[in-house]
Amino acid sequence: MNVLVTGGAGYIGSHVLKALDEKGFNIIVYDNLSKGHEEAVLAGKLIIGDLEDEDLLNRVFRDNKIDAVMHFAAFIEVGESVKEPLKYYQNNTANTINLLKIMGNNDVNKFIFSSTAAVYGNPETVPIPETESIKPINPYGQSKAFVEKVLEDSSKAKDFKYVSLRYFNAAGADPLGRIGESHNPETHLIPLILKTAKGERESIKIFGIDYPTPDGTCIRDYIHVDDLADIHVRALEHLLNGGESDVFNCGYGYGYSVKEVVETAKKVTEIDFKVEEAPRREGDPAILVADSTKLKTKFGWIPKYNDLEYIIQTAWNWELNKRF
Repeated sequence: MNVLVTGGAGYIGSHVLKALDEKGFNIIVYDNLSKGHEEAVLAGKLIIGDLEDEDLLNRVFRDNKIDAVMHFAAFIEVGESVKEPLKYYQNNTANTINLLKIMGNNDVNKFIFSSTAAVYGNPETVPIPETESIKPINPYGQSKAFVEKVLEDSSKAKDFKYVSLRYFNAAGADPLGRIGESHNPETHLIPLILKTAKGERESIKIFGIDYPTPDGTCIRDYIHVDDLADIHVRALEHLLNGGESDVFNCGYGYGYSVKEVVETAKKVTEIDFKVEEAPRREGDPAILVADSTKLKTKFGWIPKYNDLEYIIQTAWNWELNKRF
């Protein structure tokens, strides 16, 4: 099977490449390297190109006889999306529609979409089921929600099947230290904490200590990136075996507070780095935890790395020895 992976040089995409390769898939990676890293592509053939380049995309489909597409190419910074919404609607929404159009032109009808828990906004039910209302509160979440609606309508209109995977908080790194998180700028909590432990930052800020949670700080559902990669392979196999279109939350079903993450990082690194308390950030829900019952039931998924200490240990090993 020939699988096209857009954005495969990025953090999550590169770990999925590794998982696909272990399963014997033939991989074609399509990435403009605006956010990704060529060194992160451990498997497959890398084609450097943009999703706006219809001529190149058509050639890629024609020359490689693509059977399915896994789509990771997107901008992910919530704060930036508020300041530059058009950038997010162009890249995350319009470019995805362009990709879907070219898939249709080349008779490819199986699609795995990299979505986000940000489509829920401030959820009313926690843990969050897939049936929760879609009410994004920022352009990033909205750009993904728009695509989910396009996928739903496309699936109803023609022979087109998709799986949309709503990520919670991907974290950790390849246990062998070959690839890991390397964003510029970095906005995710665990790598920011580890950069503080490493001495690259003066301190780590905790935004809000008065939330209605046991220790007053926000709680998030952290999922190891290799468990997330396994979910993608299962979703692909589901479609290749004739499965129907569906949507799944990707998380462990329980979360850790910011303070718990900080204390675990201090334990793993054996470094007592500086921590500062700061006011709440606008738009941060108190608790974001996935209800992953559907994922476990339909795919028989059993997480392998659902341990915060292990997640942070793999991320720390990568941070100390990162190659890009």
